[in-house]
Amino acid sequence: MAFRDLREFISLLESKGQLKRVSAEVDPNLEIGEITDRVSKTVGPGLLFERPVDRATGTAYRMPVAINLMGSYDRMAWALGVDAETGTWRDLDVKAKQLMDLLPLDMPSSMKGKLDALMGLKDLAGAGAREVKAAKAPCQEVVLRGDDVDLTQLPVLTTWPEDGGPFITLPLVVTRDLKGRHNIGMYRLQVFEKNQTGMHIHVHHDGAKNLREWAEAGYDRMPVSVALGADPVTIFSATAPVPPIIDEYLFAGILRGEPVEVVKSVTNDLLVPAHAEIVLEGHVPVDQTRWEGPFGDHTGYYSLADYFPVFHVEAITMRRDPIYPATIVGQPPMEDCYLGKATERLFLPVIKAMMPEVVDYDLPLEGVFHNCAIFQIRKEFPGQAFRVMNFAWSMGQMMFTKFVIVVDEDVDCHDYSEVAWRCFNNVDPSRDVLVTKGPLDRLDHSSNFESFGFKMGIDATKPLAGEGHERDWPEAMRMTPEVRARVDAMWDELGLG
Repeated sequence: MAFRDLREFISLLESKGQLKRVSAEVDPNLEIGEITDRVSKTVGPGLLFERPVDRATGTAYRMPVAINLMGSYDRMAWALGVDAETGTWRDLDVKAKQLMDLLPLDMPSSMKGKLDALMGLKDLAGAGAREVKAAKAPCQEVVLRGDDVDLTQLPVLTTWPEDGGPFITLPLVVTRDLKGRHNIGMYRLQVFEKNQTGMHIHVHHDGAKNLREWAEAGYDRMPVSVALGADPVTIFSATAPVPPIIDEYLFAGILRGEPVEVVKSVTNDLLVPAHAEIVLEGHVPVDQTRWEGPFGDHTGYYSLADYFPVFHVEAITMRRDPIYPATIVGQPPMEDCYLGKATERLFLPVIKAMMPEVVDYDLPLEGVFHNCAIFQIRKEFPGQAFRVMNFAWSMGQMMFTKFVIVVDEDVDCHDYSEVAWRCFNNVDPSRDVLVTKGPLDRLDHSSNFESFGFKMGIDATKPLAGEGHERDWPEAMRMTPEVRARVDAMWDELGLG
């Protein structure tokens, strides 16, 4: 059964000994960040800071701060519906198979086919998001407008010392295109004033695409609502590379096995998670930007300051006793790493369907998801590793991947020592390295140009005839299965540990 809201997930974590309540007074300015960073690096528990306080003014905030809730493999799996009593991280493979069975990979060419595909998905997801009345939406128990709108009353974190200010770090930013199709993205919000934030939307994001559409249609502003603290599957869905045929609410409904309950915003027509903790409502002018950043980012470096759109907050709705949800990013491992690894596992069947030679793949934490991908393939013809590289660079957000490494079927792509051994021993740079150029993630500070630059593929597979290697290729050393079995049988009596 899916979690109804963030509170149910917090209750589960507490029952499993995976949540620590912090009763001491702690400042959202750097202190919560430093504590959470230390806990993250040891794969420690989720944290609930019950008494956040502004030390500079002595002001105590009226809501606790929840952070690092999905900061382990187990907690991430539980968040996505894996049974907390009997399941393991690997049970995400079952979820992945369910997704594969439900998501159409090829959009039909005819309009009727497209409608049939969409209606089939809606049936499977329980008709997608389910709208409820405001009276049944906890996120609208309290409504603040006008002069009562004050973002400084939220315990918004400043997580790193050179950050440009406090940032809302776990927002579900809801926008829509002019046809009414909703999108949910996770774009950080720097708090500038009591009713104004930045909105860090990159040019490749669907939210930025929607903003351009509103501008091109002659509108001077785009309505935006931002939910804080939805159920964990909906939070994950805002970060996932959701196929274009569906929206994030429908994707979350498929993963949850039941629809997400939503409610219409108080000041606009956008639908927000009804069981969110807090919702910010307002608009983004199509022609206004403001200097935003720097920000200590998931790369482990500060993303540079630049001009970004501005979010004007016109109303705040919330529960009577809201919890403020947050995350901190930085040098891995941190909470966002497990969100990324969940994406890796859930979308493996989709990648295998598009590239049947792929056995498995790995996105190393140290590559921060857009800098490195390792593909394990069943190689059958010359040049196949290069086909995999080029295909990977053509798939959605994987276009940003700076390094693609391809290894043979008998290599465990998750064993970085084995992958490095194969690369260092098998690769001839003149034959096995492909350098190309294309889009890069905006956060890649190494490129000469913003969001564009060079990428490299490395073929670490055994060369086949026709790939330019004319010499004999040695076999890797392995003991026979018979000897291994005999030694396994006698191992305990050998006293070697």
